[in-house]
Amino acid sequence: MTTLALPTVPMEGGLAQYFREAWRFPILGAEEEYMLAKRWREHDDVEAAHALVTSHLRLVAKIATKYRGYGLPVADLVSEGNIGLMKAVRKFEPDLGFRLSTYAIWWIKAAITEYVLRSWSLVKMGTVAAQKKLFFSLRRIKGQMKIMDNGDLDAEEATRLAEALDVSESEVVAMNARMSSRDLSLNAPVTKDGDTTEFLDTLVDEGPSPEALVAEEEERTQRRSLLERALATLPERERHILVERRLKDNPSTLEVLGEVYGISRERVRQLEVRAFEKLKREMETDGAAA
Repeated sequence: MTTLALPTVPMEGGLAQYFREAWRFPILGAEEEYMLAKRWREHDDVEAAHALVTSHLRLVAKIATKYRGYGLPVADLVSEGNIGLMKAVRKFEPDLGFRLSTYAIWWIKAAITEYVLRSWSLVKMGTVAAQKKLFFSLRRIKGQMKIMDNGDLDAEEATRLAEALDVSESEVVAMNARMSSRDLSLNAPVTKDGDTTEFLDTLVDEGPSPEALVAEEEERTQRRSLLERALATLPERERHILVERRLKDNPSTLEVLGEVYGISRERVRQLEVRAFEKLKREMETDGAAA
């Protein structure tokens, strides 16, 4: 997949030409996208994969430009985003009912954010989710609180940031120190497309986009629907035991359910396992047919 012939991503000065080339590829309709994805998954049709990738190059470019505030070449951000896009195409399952763009957003952002973390010139940034979130959120929260990027944080600033980010003060101080040598004043002037704006305006908003929120809600709704339909196929006793044991915040004990139905703890456990296996099979079958 990584050998697909894509427009060459040039150095910064030639990005406009690359964007023009990326925008020449047509956006696919839902049916055409579905058929191309099926050809790629079922027949390893490289031409189909190429069409899927090139039709989403503009999505990569749009996402990559939002990360310009980290001081890295946009050409590199685009290249990393394209790698994420190709991974998304490789793993995309059209039968689940979602558009490729909805799925690819996560892979593109993941590839770019990993690149940003790898490329930071100070001590290597952490890779756990909490550290990544702190890295990408610290600047934004400092801007919202009007805390200037002028070096070390004082005790009051560290406390306010720690409370806003739900982390310890020591984590805030450590991350700020590791980032400070590359930081600019949030109000430093930046010239962009002939206009002068403040550096704060170029920072990435790490909150979920409307598209991501819609995709997440659609996925939640689909899973909930699959679960409800699968539960409805179970016999009443098995359904009740499964709900009580697996789907409640405070599960009922085997002893309690055994007393309800007048059976042993072991029999309750057997019914629970059997019901769970039935539920999984039903959801897998239903999900594949959706």
